[in-house]
Amino acid sequence: MELLYTLLLYLIQPLVWLRLLLRSRKAPAYRKRWAERYGFCRNKVKPDGILLHSVSVGETLAAVPLVRALRHRYPTLPITVTTMTPTGSERALSAFGKDVHHVYLPYDLPGSMRRFLDTVRPKLVIVMETELWPNMISALHTRKIPLVIANARLSERSAKGYGRLGKLMRRLLSKITLMAAQTQEDGDRFLQLGLKRSQLAVTGSLKFDISVTPELAARAITLRRQWAPRRKVWIATSTHDGEETIILAAHRKLLETFPDLLLILAPRHPERFPDACEMARKCNFSFITRSSGEIPSGSTQVVIGDTMGELMMLYGIADIAFVGGSLVERGGHNPLEAAAHALPVLMGPHTFNFKDICARLQAADGLITVTDADSMAKEIATLLTDEDYRLWCGRHAVEVLHQNQGALSRLLQLLQPYLPQRSH
Repeated sequence: MELLYTLLLYLIQPLVWLRLLLRSRKAPAYRKRWAERYGFCRNKVKPDGILLHSVSVGETLAAVPLVRALRHRYPTLPITVTTMTPTGSERALSAFGKDVHHVYLPYDLPGSMRRFLDTVRPKLVIVMETELWPNMISALHTRKIPLVIANARLSERSAKGYGRLGKLMRRLLSKITLMAAQTQEDGDRFLQLGLKRSQLAVTGSLKFDISVTPELAARAITLRRQWAPRRKVWIATSTHDGEETIILAAHRKLLETFPDLLLILAPRHPERFPDACEMARKCNFSFITRSSGEIPSGSTQVVIGDTMGELMMLYGIADIAFVGGSLVERGGHNPLEAAAHALPVLMGPHTFNFKDICARLQAADGLITVTDADSMAKEIATLLTDEDYRLWCGRHAVEVLHQNQGALSRLLQLLQPYLPQRSH
């Protein structure tokens, strides 16, 4: 089975190149750094440290507090962060800067993985969420390098898919050192697939371990004073194709009652920034882009958030937040960044990527579900009209965040045996 998987992986490489080229038409970064995707990364990393893999933007954000804590605890250990997408790469570089080394994780081909591990020589490998690459896992097991899956989650749907692999899945799981699951439910699904109880720990979700730093809060306050000292602001983030039209229609409706309301619209993927501008233009909105550096005038109705790594700060400018990927069937994005700013959070009905988090927020009245432009405009209008209600929803959202923190300290405790003793 493993042989068949590897053979198939080699056979599809021309299709992989074609896909990268096609994606590069909208996002030129897909055309660059191909050598890294095959394990060539000499002089780009420092060996003998920690390797942390976060496939894309969401996982990279969840990894930020973990990487900072590891830097603090093990200041002499180099950290290499790998991603698979240019967006994840940009986010890693903007979040960590010179604190870490960054390259793409190579494709799961035995030769590429061997070349990569020969260069990086990690003491410990941490993979965020549930990226299970058979050849990588086997190579780490052979080299006796501990592998920890952090913030692991497994939906019912994924568990069914993995379950079909039977023995192969059990063999794969037996080579993992530790599975740090987000919830008992996730942990139980891994056990059903063949993970041993001794390999499992339930830590909670790292996504709760975020906070608004004083520097970030100060930058947000300054920007709010410049942009909208006397205006109300709502933000729609991580939006996908099909959502911006709904958001702009809701904003048009809201402007009838709140003529100086400002909308910040931040699409999920950089290649869609021009589409958002085009939509705002077609709908005859007066808009500017964040990257232009312009300050919104009194007549500006929409700011297109077309920069990377600023989302946490932009939330700090807003009074209300809508989190995208939820009006279309993408499963939604992380509502906790908005909650960290004590904002009322709105999402569409499709939140299966954050099922547990959204359920907790909803139960505490920190999350409001909307389905279309009309329900979105109606809920936002209520929040804008009733300040007590708005602050109440926001306070409940941030309380959910605080009540569920602690996964980070639990995970750091579990990682201790695999890392050198801290020098005091």
